[in-house]
Amino acid sequence: MKKTLFDKVWDAHVVKEVQDGPQVLYIDKHLIHEVTSPQAFGELEQRGIPVFRPNQIVATADHNTPTVDQHLPVKDDLSRNQLSRLTANCEKNNITLYGLGHQYNGIVHVIAPELGITQPGMTMVCGDSHTSTHGAFGTIAFGIGTSQVAQVFASQCLLLQKPKSLRVSVNGTLKPGVLPKDVILYIIAKLGTNAGTGYFCEYAGNVFQEMSMEGRMTVCNMSIEMGARGGMIAPDEITFEYVKGRKFAPQGEEFEKKVAYWKTLPTDEGAVFDKEYHFDAADIEPMITYGTNPGMGIKISENIPVEHNASFEKSLAYMNFEKGQSLIDQKVNFVFIGSCTNSRIEDFRVAAHFIKGKKKADNVTAWFVPGSQQVAQQIVSEGLNEVFEEAGFKLRQPGCSACLAMNDDKIPEGEYCVSTSNRNFEGRQGQGARTILASPLVAAATAIEGKIIDITKQLN
Repeated sequence: MKKTLFDKVWDAHVVKEVQDGPQVLYIDKHLIHEVTSPQAFGELEQRGIPVFRPNQIVATADHNTPTVDQHLPVKDDLSRNQLSRLTANCEKNNITLYGLGHQYNGIVHVIAPELGITQPGMTMVCGDSHTSTHGAFGTIAFGIGTSQVAQVFASQCLLLQKPKSLRVSVNGTLKPGVLPKDVILYIIAKLGTNAGTGYFCEYAGNVFQEMSMEGRMTVCNMSIEMGARGGMIAPDEITFEYVKGRKFAPQGEEFEKKVAYWKTLPTDEGAVFDKEYHFDAADIEPMITYGTNPGMGIKISENIPVEHNASFEKSLAYMNFEKGQSLIDQKVNFVFIGSCTNSRIEDFRVAAHFIKGKKKADNVTAWFVPGSQQVAQQIVSEGLNEVFEEAGFKLRQPGCSACLAMNDDKIPEGEYCVSTSNRNFEGRQGQGARTILASPLVAAATAIEGKIIDITKQLN
């Protein structure tokens, strides 16, 4: 029987089946951070259950971490408490922790790939919805709730209903200035935020095959925003090259053996999906969002649509936009480049390439936040920090930062922020903050101009 990439990885991890019911799935890697783990540790302790396989767990501090003065005690009481509880829980249970100040510290979905922890053909979970990022490696990776975190602690397995399969194919040639973030924002704008509900999505076609691993991670990261359980891209030479030589990647002969297996994972010719969508790369342009979910996106050159329904109107009222309005020349006072969607070295290269020789707009507060200590070092070693500093930008220290209002980096009420993060929900970046999602290129251009511009005009 012909199998999809998803089928192959899933079926290889089924420990036990219940006829016509859920399946027990083995989990290769469990990633944890300070927000969704304390209650799970507490539940195990209460019931006298030990952590079953601490070696399969990797922890980091990211959501609550400050992005300035990380050497000083954390000021916020709740954040400080969550971080210290993570440290105590990891010490007690022999779990590897890359805490604040560690050379490998950073956002959970940035550090696992760059350390070679994420590898093709794995099952990976984390108490965080954007775990789908790791699917870029041909991995079944998805977010879980706190009670499931406890389940994995106790058994290294999960009881799950197998999702249905969906394939989104994009073929053709992308226009200049169209980045992976634009590709996924375009797909979500076309399909809506519920198209993937109940499905695991595979991205196929030459557009994804030609993307770097950073680009693929950006795409898979936002699969959850169209309702999918996760997203995957078949592993290939680009994947193997990325994994090779990383700290926790297999080495030498072991690596060659793994690659031989990884090459068997791509979807078989003629395998059937439950649902399929096809898009032409030539139709995609730089994208921005105008509403309060990631599906409310338009090409930067388009106007806000004219719709008549209560939730659409509520969204526009929150954003203080009008139906039919163009967002070109919309003044913006905050710009954020970072988050588990766009805080890798490639994202900062794109920004630096545009910013070089220019100056930041006086009205803009810009937060450039690398996704990990290693990305921060790369930025310095490549001289990108000098480009940013000469233009009037200051690089911050790694963390989730202004992606979500769980740390000090909050957008003030009523202000607009062009953000490279993944969610533009009401209050996501701070109470009353207004988020416009975009690529690192559009974000960089906004920071220079102090307003949204049609980037395509500068590229042509």
